[in-house]
Amino acid sequence: MFEDLTRVRLVVNIKTLYVSILAVGSMIICREYGIEGSFPLTLISTAIIFPIVFSIGGAYKRRENALAHYGAIKAHGRAIFYAVRDWMPESDRDSLSQTQGVMRELMVGMRELFTNPEEEMREHETAVYSAFSKLSLLIRVELRDKGLPGGECSRLYAYMSKMMVAFENTKHIFQYRTPRSLRAYSDFFILVLPIMYGPYFVASSTSYSMYLEYLMPLLFTFILVGLDNIQEHLENPFDQIGVDDVAINAETFVKSLEH
Repeated sequence: MFEDLTRVRLVVNIKTLYVSILAVGSMIICREYGIEGSFPLTLISTAIIFPIVFSIGGAYKRRENALAHYGAIKAHGRAIFYAVRDWMPESDRDSLSQTQGVMRELMVGMRELFTNPEEEMREHETAVYSAFSKLSLLIRVELRDKGLPGGECSRLYAYMSKMMVAFENTKHIFQYRTPRSLRAYSDFFILVLPIMYGPYFVASSTSYSMYLEYLMPLLFTFILVGLDNIQEHLENPFDQIGVDDVAINAETFVKSLEH
């Protein structure tokens, strides 16, 4: 029950209240001064709903791409760990522990990068590439210098290269989002149209019972602002605010690497 209420709060927030007050206030003023009009509802879909739905589709696709890249990082990291465990001529628990430590440092660094403000990205990016550097050194010192054939080491470097490519792709998803101009366009009309449609709400309320006449502007507001909030929560798939965000579970991943 509490979880359901939390999800509702993500869609219905203080912005919903503000725009609802504007819409109902516009209707009351238009009724007071006898201002009525029948505006086409296609204006709503053209000016707001279509751009927001387009943005939601783009944000959802970015989230799915982020999940795919995150999965690639985990899969190749696990493959490197298994190589340290199974490919060496002799088992070396110290090398396994070092590999786990590097993987933990890498995953924690990624989590810190993607969950903190973009202004701090360079600092955390340095930590992530420090972990990649340690992983590269580990492959050479702990594997190649201890007897792993050069061809197998090259394969592990290829795995690490794919991890770095996936990380860079994920980082760009974090950096570059829905065009700001489209976002500003939607925000403007979400504030303006409920006010402009005051005459329409008055004209359409003649067939409603008392107090139900305010249902139309409230429904308009809840639908438009709700869609806008959904798009906003999908915009950054790593901020851990929306219920559909990507969670980087560094500790769970490292714990799953069994000796």
